Amino acid sequence: MTDPGPWGAPPPRPEPARAPPVSWRRRLIWLAVVIGGGVLLATLFRSAPWALRTPSDWAFVVMWSGFGLLASAGLLRARRGDILKGAGHVAVWVATVGVLAVGYLYRAELAQAPQRLRMALNVGAPVATGERELRVAQTEGGAFVIVGQVNGQPVPFMVDTGATDTVLSPADARRVGVDVDALRYDQTAETANGLGYGASWTADRLAVGGIRLGPFPMVINKAPMGGSLLGMSFLNKMESFEVRDRTLILRWREGVGSPAA
Repeated sequence: MTDPGPWGAPPPRPEPARAPPVSWRRRLIWLAVVIGGGVLLATLFRSAPWALRTPSDWAFVVMWSGFGLLASAGLLRARRGDILKGAGHVAVWVATVGVLAVGYLYRAELAQAPQRLRMALNVGAPVATGERELRVAQTEGGAFVIVGQVNGQPVPFMVDTGATDTVLSPADARRVGVDVDALRYDQTAETANGLGYGASWTADRLAVGGIRLGPFPMVINKAPMGGSLLGMSFLNKMESFEVRDRTLILRWREGVGSPAA
């Protein structure tokens, strides 16, 4: 066999292998799967018509249906040896689209993830989640503890809806600068340990997150306490307060966040 040389005609290129014709069996299986999927969607819509109420819901269904048709049509013409490889590619795309879809559906919850992380890491520190809204995470013991400031000094309060007044413990009162020995303990209240005594006292400023109140009346307890209480005298100044998903949500009226309200 002679060498054609550099100026000779190049050898003929082999023709690309043609994909084998699609068998009727595959076509019937594909058609049955498509019809079955349509019947399933129709059944789900009839049993739960409220699930597809908005244009975004319909767009979601159309997107996934179109994606399924394209993927199944590609597998329909694939060689037998390439079906597993093609199925792997389809699985990757399905997972990618699924993650994006879940992120879109739960976009509101994901937007609050940094705030939830701050509440989890800083127990007692109120986190601002709106212009006039604070959230406080529940402790493992089931209580809501808020670190506020009384006359500029940090004081941890336990929220107590059963307490009429906001009560300072003697230890917290001393740290704020109150001479507890000079007070007149002429107020009485029924407690779990019997009759308790307290003294009226007014703080110049009470701050909880962005909430600013002052002058603010309080009661200083005579007997030692495990901690100070943030009672209804504070909560009643809020526009609303509620507990949802182990989180205390405080919303206050316009003007309460000013230095003096």
